[in-house]
Amino acid sequence: MCAFERSEKGMEFNMEIYNLQDKLEYLDEVAKLEYEEWASNKEENRQTRIERKKEKICNMFLDRSFCKLILVNNKELIGFISLFPKDCEEEKDLTPWYATMYVKKKYRNHGYSRLLNEAILSEAKNRGFKEIYLKTNLKNYYEKFGAIFIKQLKSNENLYRFEL
Repeated sequence: MCAFERSEKGMEFNMEIYNLQDKLEYLDEVAKLEYEEWASNKEENRQTRIERKKEKICNMFLDRSFCKLILVNNKELIGFISLFPKDCEEEKDLTPWYATMYVKKKYRNHGYSRLLNEAILSEAKNRGFKEIYLKTNLKNYYEKFGAIFIKQLKSNENLYRFEL
């Protein structure tokens, strides 16, 4: 889909961004990482929840408001990001949602979230969206990517909009 090349301290990077739908060999790893990062009840059967997550992802590929992009370097998954049709009970009319930005810990603080951000905003624009929404607890993070604060939600998360 997109390729990026860069060097860092003698290491060569050949970054590529793909739609997960086109690279299902990464589905299991993405589902496991999502479980580890966001599952609220980790005592529940791990493998069952991961299998449900994989099934949900595959079922959502048909919705134009859903997309999961992955960042890969030399066949190793670095991170991922998504568009969701719905992601906020308090703001049910808003769609689509910028969600699940994730970069593996060992790759953080190297600008990979910026690559994922640019890719998902471009993908949303290519799909005809004029804006996308985000809810987060992070303070002063997404503004650097162009997020515009709208309000604080009842959940104490902040609601943002990206204009495309």
